Amino acid sequence: MSEEFLIRKEKVETLRKTGIEPYQYNFQKSHDSAFIKEHYTEMENQKVNISGRLMTKRVFGKLSFAHLRDAAGDIQIAVQQGTTKIPGTDEDGASFFKKYVDTGDIIGISGRVFKTNTGEITVLAEELTILSKCLRPLPEKWHGLKDRELIYREKYLDLMMNLESREVFLKRAKIIKFIRSFLDDRGFVEVETPVLQPVYGGAFAKPFETYSNALDTKLYLRIADELYLKRLLVGGLEKVYEISKDFRNEGIDRLHYPEFTMLEAYASYWDYEDMMRMTEDLLEKLSMEIFGSTEFEYQGEKISFRRPFKRLSYIDELASKLGKDPVSLKHSELQKIGADLGLKNAGKLPATRLLDKIFDALVADHIKDPTFVVDHPVLISPLAKKHRRTDTRVERFELFILGVEFANAFSELNDPIDQRQRFEEQIKFREAGDEEIPKELDEDFLNAMEYGMPPAGGIGFGIDRIVMLFTNQYSIRDVILFPQLKPKNE
Repeated sequence: MSEEFLIRKEKVETLRKTGIEPYQYNFQKSHDSAFIKEHYTEMENQKVNISGRLMTKRVFGKLSFAHLRDAAGDIQIAVQQGTTKIPGTDEDGASFFKKYVDTGDIIGISGRVFKTNTGEITVLAEELTILSKCLRPLPEKWHGLKDRELIYREKYLDLMMNLESREVFLKRAKIIKFIRSFLDDRGFVEVETPVLQPVYGGAFAKPFETYSNALDTKLYLRIADELYLKRLLVGGLEKVYEISKDFRNEGIDRLHYPEFTMLEAYASYWDYEDMMRMTEDLLEKLSMEIFGSTEFEYQGEKISFRRPFKRLSYIDELASKLGKDPVSLKHSELQKIGADLGLKNAGKLPATRLLDKIFDALVADHIKDPTFVVDHPVLISPLAKKHRRTDTRVERFELFILGVEFANAFSELNDPIDQRQRFEEQIKFREAGDEEIPKELDEDFLNAMEYGMPPAGGIGFGIDRIVMLFTNQYSIRDVILFPQLKPKNE
């Protein structure tokens, strides 16, 4: 424990001996900092009750100034000898403030609003109450909190010190609220499906495993919501969506994190064209909601969500880069192309994964404007319906912006015989060494499909990536409140 910690701890003990409880039960707050500053004309000389954390403290003899931070921002307070009282005591407020109140303390102030000679809106404290004594000193004021590991490991400290970080998460809540409202207004029903699943599926990923003592069985944290949401289409719910945590036991980088938030939505009697139109509508309206414009900047690049978005064909675009049809290439040929491109583990990846990696390197990484990549090979899309004009492609799109995938959507496969065959084909890749493919068929899902699933369009959005885009954050960990880190080295 630091010397400062011990000094503050001693203050707690001293306060209690004098009959002052430094950890109170409540405080009746009347206004926040932003309201007082925005409505100063009518608030001048009005009595207010405010509370928050003391961020700065400047003592000048009989008069002291400080800045109080609440959920809405910062406001200056003034503590004056002869004016400021400590409720329940005969203590002089100015002396008490100097001796017992430290930066980081959470305090309550009852006082009147005025402007200083320099024009700063201030609350002159008539009563001051310590609501929660802070034992640890705050990071140095002028430099703030810059250590990235500390920002991730002690997110509460980041939110305390950096108003910009708070704004990111307030905007995240606004984005998710808007998306919910958008889907609700279009007749979608929000549902909840199992996080713990006996058979995982709906994507290619390594799962987290756990065990149910009550059921005496192994379970998996879901890697996607898809197969359970489709069961609901079979059951007669025509439009459903879920905003949920999904889990994939894989690496961490600026775009990937093992615990992430997904939106999946499915609409009976739609196809991928309907989903494209809805995606354009959603993102254009979201941009207007957040920025008041369809254009904004992300990391110095201008983005426009004005409809219609660009389109390009997965196979045709890749063929033009390779000079040959990518679907006709043997695994050994794909491995050589991957090696020439410098792709990691090109010699070990299965054909399905390798083809996608090559596409990313040659095409997706160079996409700037919002673009629908459409009509993928059947080989890499086991849950999408075959294209109505060609058997080698499926009706699927991925939305790319600045080289990053933000959404994945299909005309959903609803032929149970075709679905079983494709799952069985995927199992062969698993047996050949692709550990991201599920170990077994989801027989319950196939059973549901055999009762008849309506034609449908489905889409998955990476909510964290959308928040990154709309808050101008470079890393996914900057839009997750409590990202996991390796344990501290003791």
